[in-house]
Amino acid sequence: MTGRIEGHGGDLALAALRAYGVSEMFTLSGGHVFPLYDAAHRTNFPIYDVRHEQSAVFAAEAVAKLQRRPGLAVLTAGPGVTNGISGLTSAFFNASPVLVLGGRAPAFRWGAGSLQEIDHVPLVAPVTKHAGTVWSTDDVPGAVAAALTEALSPHRGPVFLDLPLEVIFSTGEVDAPTGPAIAPVEPDPDEVANAARLIAGAERPVLIAGSDVYVGDAVDALRAAAEALRVPVFTNGMGRGALPPGHPLGFAKARRMALGGADVVVVVGTPLDFRLGFGDFGDATVVHVVDAPTQRAGHVEPAVSPAGDLRLILTAFAEHTGDRADHESWITELRTAEEAARAKDAAAMAAESDPIKPARVYGELRRVLAPDAVTIGDGGDFVSYAGRYLEPAQPGTWLDPGPYGCLGTGMGYAMGARVSYPDRQICVLMGDGAAGFSLMDVESLVRQNLPVVIVVGNNGIWGLEKHPMRGMYGYDVAADLQPELRYDQVVTALGGAGETVAKAADLGPALERAFEAGVPYLVNVLTDPTDAYPRSSNLA
Repeated sequence: MTGRIEGHGGDLALAALRAYGVSEMFTLSGGHVFPLYDAAHRTNFPIYDVRHEQSAVFAAEAVAKLQRRPGLAVLTAGPGVTNGISGLTSAFFNASPVLVLGGRAPAFRWGAGSLQEIDHVPLVAPVTKHAGTVWSTDDVPGAVAAALTEALSPHRGPVFLDLPLEVIFSTGEVDAPTGPAIAPVEPDPDEVANAARLIAGAERPVLIAGSDVYVGDAVDALRAAAEALRVPVFTNGMGRGALPPGHPLGFAKARRMALGGADVVVVVGTPLDFRLGFGDFGDATVVHVVDAPTQRAGHVEPAVSPAGDLRLILTAFAEHTGDRADHESWITELRTAEEAARAKDAAAMAAESDPIKPARVYGELRRVLAPDAVTIGDGGDFVSYAGRYLEPAQPGTWLDPGPYGCLGTGMGYAMGARVSYPDRQICVLMGDGAAGFSLMDVESLVRQNLPVVIVVGNNGIWGLEKHPMRGMYGYDVAADLQPELRYDQVVTALGGAGETVAKAADLGPALERAFEAGVPYLVNVLTDPTDAYPRSSNLA
């Protein structure tokens, strides 16, 4: 602790937030949290407000994911907090260090029926690393600092504090908190050595790197390990781009063949969930590398699962000095399959068919997106194509809802991304179903001069549900939307701009106009409703 701070609960909270690197607040106005606004306003701490609380939490999560430091959402009591729970839950599944500060009805009147009186803590505790109430004004900065330390400690995740009305409005004087001191988790050296031996000695190893590689600032260590051990690498989540396009060990299209033929599968920084077949790779030996012991899989038994700072583990892999098998023929085999798949994808992305195939949308986007563009996926079927056809050139530039699969992230993520990177392209890829969750927050972007490009794949259906339901039952219900709805006119009415595109040849010029517009701009692409992304069920 250094120095003293004095003021109301909002002043004390903001002092701790600044010490931990928080530099903006996302919120929807509510009287229970006025002192936080007052503290921010008087000290030029930026406030960004939204039209639905979920967008505030998603915006804070985007900042946390992109910048690898805490993001802050401030929500008023009762429905303000409950409206943010989906955002908190996504942050929990995505290991995002988000702090939600909630207002709370006054403690001295508890039980008498104050406005928006409800105990939030039991509601949010299952989807946070820590949830609590601050009962004393003098305890505010210490509680905020402790919560942020917990949020930043591996395995990272969201935290929640609420402040009763009399606590946040009262004044106090306390020691000023210092910034975080997060010690790295030291891995077991024997486990690391065993894993390195398995990888080096494999005939057909494959490495899959996920979001925690980016979050843990382990991208350089990953590259060093892959290059030293000569292991082909696939990525998911924010790990995409860890090996840039064109890297001789970077693969994206030959994953099915790789996982089907591998004798050792190394999964680093991502869970063994439905996205990876629940960790079932046939006869292959599984090595699961995680950033904390809590992340070890409980439903499968890997051969070895080193837990700790990913930089330390991957650096040790790179420095392995034991025997090594020759992986070159395996790499060549995968490269042949990769190039064949790329050729097939190139044809799909150039398709001239009308109605427009989703693949063509991504073929055009690949031409206009800059290497450092932040691409945001908010949708089901339409965004599945994005995962297949877009290849981020840099890690930490891909945002999707993650394993929780919550729609509605789009406008919040867009706000957080634009605040993080004022000069980059920000592109939201949105299904027409997902548009119903957050499109009103275009008004928030317009009002606060936060331009982004929104590309809606508009097929007039819930694609992830309609096609499978027809396959199961021969009919579908609750799976249709208005065909050819003018989402671009919604954005125009809210102060942005946009257009509808019905022909493939018009896509490129429309996207160029969108990125040059300087306002939120929606390109409403009428896509083929009969085109369904091939997948196995994720319901199991």
